[in-house]
Amino acid sequence: MQTAFRKVTGGLPVTTIRTARLFSGVTGGCWLVAGGPRPPTTSGGGDVSRLACVKIYTRKGDDGTTGLLYGGRVSKDSALPMAYGAVDEAQSFIGLARSEVTDPAVDASLVRIERDLWVVMAELATDAANQDRLVDGETRVTEAMVTALEVWLDALAESFEMPTEFVVPGQTRLGALLDVARTVVRRAERDTLAATSEGSLVGMYLNRLSDLLWMLARASEGDAVLATRDA
Repeated sequence: MQTAFRKVTGGLPVTTIRTARLFSGVTGGCWLVAGGPRPPTTSGGGDVSRLACVKIYTRKGDDGTTGLLYGGRVSKDSALPMAYGAVDEAQSFIGLARSEVTDPAVDASLVRIERDLWVVMAELATDAANQDRLVDGETRVTEAMVTALEVWLDALAESFEMPTEFVVPGQTRLGALLDVARTVVRRAERDTLAATSEGSLVGMYLNRLSDLLWMLARASEGDAVLATRDA
């Protein structure tokens, strides 16, 4: 069952769609679950009168298993946790890169991508038997999500002259961080091959995302792009 969570950070709650079983062993922090009394320390915008703080640890995973969205438990080193774990890592690296971004438009777009990755993880954390319970755009990747990345890719391609060969990473800090994020997304894409059901768009989304991160890295470097070979 989906549950609306709010992670309270600095008094400003950010609403996302999560499940306690799925993310209790993946993310840290204090999660507030709809349905309980208002915690005395909660402040900030939004209606939190029916939220209650829940401990982050459950001890249920001490046997090496983890719970899936909509039920079921699997080994933590099985295909589904490995896949959504890689996406979780990618999301974190994108966040690290975003901390260096100074363009408000790019920052906003990367935030949207980070939120999209919760949808990716939700789909990957669902057993094949429960795929019919997924909701487009909330727990299942959609064509619209893929198209949004392609639109941004096309716009970037028209905004600067792309390198015609491989480039040496590390010309700028932001470019280097985006390249790290890109390689983690590539790994996540490979990991999803063993985890997705027929017809899933997760792999397609991650493929476009890795291309986008490469483009953003090159755009951030500008004239500092360093080609593979010496001139």
